[in-house]
Amino acid sequence: VFHSRLYAAAEYVCGKDDLDLVQLFSFGCGLDAVTTDQVSDILAASGKLYTVLKIDEVSNLGAARIRIRSLIAAIKMRDGCGIKSEPETPVYHHSEFTADMKKAGYTILAPNMSPIHFELLEPVFRKYGYNVKMIRGASRKSIDLGLKYVNNDACYPSIVTVGQMMDAVLSGEYDTDRLALIMTQTGGCCRASNYVGFIRRALDKAGMSHIPVISLNSVGLEKNSGFNLTPRALITGLRSIIFGDVLMKCLYRTRPYETTKGSANALREKWTKIWCDSLTGDGEKYSFGDMCRGAVKDFDTLPIDGSVKKPKVGIVGEILVKYMPAANNDLVDLLEKEGAEAVVPDLMDFISMGLYNRDYKRKYLGTAPINAIISKVGVAAVERLKKAANDALRESERFSSSIRIDRIAEPTKPFLSIGNQYGEGWFLCGEMIELLTEGVPNIVCIQPFACLPNHVVGKGVIKALKSEYPEANIAAIDYDPGASEVNQLNRIKLMLSAARMKLDGADE
Repeated sequence: VFHSRLYAAAEYVCGKDDLDLVQLFSFGCGLDAVTTDQVSDILAASGKLYTVLKIDEVSNLGAARIRIRSLIAAIKMRDGCGIKSEPETPVYHHSEFTADMKKAGYTILAPNMSPIHFELLEPVFRKYGYNVKMIRGASRKSIDLGLKYVNNDACYPSIVTVGQMMDAVLSGEYDTDRLALIMTQTGGCCRASNYVGFIRRALDKAGMSHIPVISLNSVGLEKNSGFNLTPRALITGLRSIIFGDVLMKCLYRTRPYETTKGSANALREKWTKIWCDSLTGDGEKYSFGDMCRGAVKDFDTLPIDGSVKKPKVGIVGEILVKYMPAANNDLVDLLEKEGAEAVVPDLMDFISMGLYNRDYKRKYLGTAPINAIISKVGVAAVERLKKAANDALRESERFSSSIRIDRIAEPTKPFLSIGNQYGEGWFLCGEMIELLTEGVPNIVCIQPFACLPNHVVGKGVIKALKSEYPEANIAAIDYDPGASEVNQLNRIKLMLSAARMKLDGADE
């Protein structure tokens, strides 16, 4: 793929005295922000000069010419004077998380992408021997640290995540000699596979390259001798995410209508504690089915004002911006304060999508036959894990169960090929169709400004969706460290204004 060929070109140039390299950078492509850092490191390690030109439709070509002339002059000066640039030390230092570190009880910091879900995951790791702590939220300081340690052309989730982790590392709260970090890697071509490299680079810049970064992945990218999740641990983790989806669904459905302010949040906290205590042995042990039935029953009987009608607003988009309040400027709270009910699709659907995609890759991209088996068996296994939660939701009066991933995928095919798998890919369109067909015509489609794939598969399909679903009221909002919150708020309020007019018209 593109970035691998680019790195190979940089390494080739390093071995040739008569070659130098100029990289063209597409403005607004988050992947290019990854490659520029890496190409720079490869060239610097061999004492080569590095020039990158940012190209877009409004670029000043005069400035590009000046940069090229400056490069040529520097090369002539270097070659004419016999000056050889001193090689620089490569950036990435890989410190492994070992079995001894696990035995010593090293603290493992994990980014908190979705507070409702990830709070339930922390005791899962502890139950199976890992001292994992979820970082509690992100602040403006975290974002500023992200901008300091990450290429500023990288997408917003990269900046937020790395900033959140560096904020915790540098806080003085943890012993950095007994500390490790953990991050997921998907194996795709976007920043989701480059997080670990971003984090290691940031640690190097801060002089803390001794801190190991654990890659949590299912595609064999990296292994650490001290970190290995058993099948039972994985199943418990998946159940935690499913239970988080249940709590999120129940909370967002009831909180806007609660008769006693704070009662819905109190129920969520109650069942979060029950789940965590059950895993750690500090409380009574319940089966997964009992947990789901108990939580749904409590929310089903929570006193709410049924006479109030509020517009339902779905939230779709890039996974981190969609679920992390700090990254989307507390969008759910904003919608509720503005008199709406937020509807957020299940996090578990994103995991199912990754499994579902493997079958397409086997059929059309020539990957190993095992991928088709993993896809079918994996999707079926997830559905079995979700059965207890879906049964509890079906028995309720207020809530609806989740649907299979193939039923999300099928309606997208007239709009997008399932081969669109960069970013959120076809799944972004699928979630919008799911909401539109389930009575949620108002949608906020949120994405990082520098996420080129999601602009294509998100914004790119909105016009076609509105043509097929005339009731669709979709607002596309960009999130970025420098984005104007006022502009975001105005776009959302405009969407809500149209939603209220439609709701009032339906009542009349």
